[in-house]
Amino acid sequence: MLLEVKNLSKEYKRGSKPFFAVRHVNLKLDDGDFAIIIGRSGSGKSTLLNLIGGLLTPTSGEIRISGRNLALVNDKEGSLFRNSTIGFVPQGQSILSSLTVLDNVRLPHYLWNRQGDVTERALSLLDQVGIKHLANAYPQHLSGGELRRVAIARALMNNPRLLLADEPTNDLDSQTAGEILGLLSNIARTGTTVLMVTHDTQAIKFGNRIYEMIDGDLLESIPENTWSKVASS
Repeated sequence: MLLEVKNLSKEYKRGSKPFFAVRHVNLKLDDGDFAIIIGRSGSGKSTLLNLIGGLLTPTSGEIRISGRNLALVNDKEGSLFRNSTIGFVPQGQSILSSLTVLDNVRLPHYLWNRQGDVTERALSLLDQVGIKHLANAYPQHLSGGELRRVAIARALMNNPRLLLADEPTNDLDSQTAGEILGLLSNIARTGTTVLMVTHDTQAIKFGNRIYEMIDGDLLESIPENTWSKVASS
């Protein structure tokens, strides 16, 4: 088992009133799963993804990746573990405008003073996501779909076992969104576990594990015969 989340919660306060953005969530994923969490804006799905990615600290509960309890590592160890094990495709534009596409993709390799030239791997990843010809271009010359492909290639740079994607099709047209979803599905087929949160219901047909998040609660896998109801809501 690659990812195990046990009784995970994140509590905030609105004024003096507490509320749960994520409430007692349990989730298990294996290598090569493409898990999709559908939910409306404000349902807690991005908070859950940020907890799993180590960007937020949970109020309670446990997260294990490759058997390692993330709560039991110090900041430095945790940062190195996330850099080498987790790839993250954040919501919105995250590509550095001052760097070329190739340099953006290579960047995660150098965050921990790793040695060696990884240009060939970066170019291979750009080829995998279909934009190798844009390696020397700058972000301002790319379309929204091309920028998202750069973000995916960058997230794969350190060969992570878990890829987290936060609303990767949010600002894309339906055709480009479908291409990105197909790309993520292909990545999962290579053995990388993909966990994606979205309110794009066309994503449902791409995942092998489908969940719904409502007001901080993660519902068990949505039965196939209810997918059309979720998609039409």
